[in-house]
Amino acid sequence: MGGSWSVIPQNLDLLWDGLLLTLQLSACALLVSIPVGILLGLCRISRNRVVSFLAVSYVEFIRGVPLLVLLMWIYFVLGKILKLGPFWSGVVGLGLFSAAFIAEIVRAGIQAVPRGQMEAARSSGMSYVQAMRLIILPQAFRKVLPPMASQFITLIKDSSLVSVISVVDLTLVAKNLVATSFRALEVWTFVAILYFCITFFLSQLISLLERRYRVSD
Repeated sequence: MGGSWSVIPQNLDLLWDGLLLTLQLSACALLVSIPVGILLGLCRISRNRVVSFLAVSYVEFIRGVPLLVLLMWIYFVLGKILKLGPFWSGVVGLGLFSAAFIAEIVRAGIQAVPRGQMEAARSSGMSYVQAMRLIILPQAFRKVLPPMASQFITLIKDSSLVSVISVVDLTLVAKNLVATSFRALEVWTFVAILYFCITFFLSQLISLLERRYRVSD
């Protein structure tokens, strides 16, 4: 096979820059997807049929469109109108895509809380918003933590697709490196290990949060 792993230390600065950009992009996309997903989840269970219909339509449409197509549309259409560069097109695409899945997770978590909790909160004088914020959402959050963690890990892995819209993330750096060094085995193995380390760290962090919540219960 005759591979030379020296290509990794020789280009460590390039790979490090790509890794940092991947982490920055994933973090920004998370900051977009969490509030949008929670808002959509609340709209999904709204008694207002118009609001619920709009939320359902968004979730179903986004889940039915491949992420790659969505990224291309945002970059070449919406990005040109709003003058978004490749980075922010990637953030918006990943954030909106992930928000549709988070909305379903939040909806399922809220609906898993017994209805009596809401009725008891309302009968004690709380408004709907107060009951949702102080009683329902904290309980729902504990229930949705594992699937939410899986969604965050999926988002980080999906971030590798932004290389198709010229974001110089870890994947694009690796592609360019392979094209110039012809060391596909070494480069892609190293990149796979980096992605695994990121997602494993996030998985352990979420597990720690779960254990703390179980102790506090």
